[in-house]
Amino acid sequence: MAKLYFHYSTMNAGKSTVLLQAAHNYVERGMSVFLLTAQFDNRSGDGRIASRIGITERADTFGPGEDLFAKLQRRFEAGPCACVFVDEAQFLEADQVWQLARAVDDLRVPVMCFGLRVDFRGELFPGSATLLALSDEMREVRTICHCGKKATMVVRTNAEGQVLRDGAQVQIGGNETYVSLCRRHWREAVGDRPAD
Repeated sequence: MAKLYFHYSTMNAGKSTVLLQAAHNYVERGMSVFLLTAQFDNRSGDGRIASRIGITERADTFGPGEDLFAKLQRRFEAGPCACVFVDEAQFLEADQVWQLARAVDDLRVPVMCFGLRVDFRGELFPGSATLLALSDEMREVRTICHCGKKATMVVRTNAEGQVLRDGAQVQIGGNETYVSLCRRHWREAVGDRPAD
């Protein structure tokens, strides 16, 4: 049965690695998949999904205002597709998440979305909020804070390593820009000192 999945975490948890491994499993069994990633995240090149451990795969892209149901319909007209994989799903618009849910229901294709749950301010991304509301199944991809506890938050830093508290919700970056922390250490980093 087709479902809408949301695999979420903080930065550097291995979401893209998990996505690429799952897609590889389908391909290895002779099935076709459709990979999508955010158009403006081109750190690894245009239309590429890449993991920090060095594996990469070509992907189609989605951009603001694009009708993803129509995009998937066109893909299905070109031939069978066993599963759709969406990287950087936090950048989806709410309407696009609904379009993916419609594809699950009407085209009967599983759609696996991978993305961040919250931004550096501790706020949900619009795409993530809608995925949390609509997904049939949600799975956390875990990573750890420097203290060893589960990291659920992320801070953004500047070139000098200072933690930023303000700025645009979206700024593309990796280890040079973002650090994953547990909630306690995130609060400490942003100046909200835990009570003793």
